Amino acid sequence: MTYNYTTFDASEYDLANFRGPVPGRKAPDFAVARADGGSERLLDFDGDFLVLEMGSLTCPLFQGRRPRMERMDAHDANVAFKVLYVREAHPGDLIGAHATQEDKATCALRLVEEERETRTVLVDTLDGQVHEAYGGYPNSVFIINRNGCVVYASDWNNPEVTARALALLKQGKPADVKSWFRPVPPSVSRRVLGQGGRGSMSDFLRGLPRLIWMNLIRRNIRLLLGRGPGVLPDASC
Repeated sequence: MTYNYTTFDASEYDLANFRGPVPGRKAPDFAVARADGGSERLLDFDGDFLVLEMGSLTCPLFQGRRPRMERMDAHDANVAFKVLYVREAHPGDLIGAHATQEDKATCALRLVEEERETRTVLVDTLDGQVHEAYGGYPNSVFIINRNGCVVYASDWNNPEVTARALALLKQGKPADVKSWFRPVPPSVSRRVLGQGGRGSMSDFLRGLPRLIWMNLIRRNIRLLLGRGPGVLPDASC
């Protein structure tokens, strides 16, 4: 399987088994480039926690959740927020699969300059080294403490739940919340996939039945019946 696939297929993702670091595990650290130039360590941040979200221009879930995540960033000076720019979730003929590192960096810069993303945007390697270490999902989210320990994680970001998790952690409590999968409005998907160009929407629609079954139904049922680990905000791992 090619990391930077040119045609989206739901089978590209193991939607039943999330491989990213779970709460209580050490968060992988990397030297990464910034979209606005320069580089930094992924886990170098100011504040008590780092909220790290995966995203790309062609991911409707990421794009639809950005306003809420940016508001969280603007109103919490003691928490750092970063976006890791990963592969295009739904490449098309206008925003295609990344063929070079420069392609990827250009898309990440577009997120900053054209989409007005206010959080720190980092650019993954062409082969997705960092993304794969964090599970490889298009819009997963992690909260990491000053010890480099994951204290909250979700394979799909739900900003309202992420905000509740962060509030609990800041109160000294485990973030034992359940992050239900919620789709974005169809208008968001139309806009984002339209910007991707020909192939972006059609490939998404072809995989939609599987996405609905695996995420909206099966995942939420599994979440309802399961119980997440309770990890204290100052945990070491």
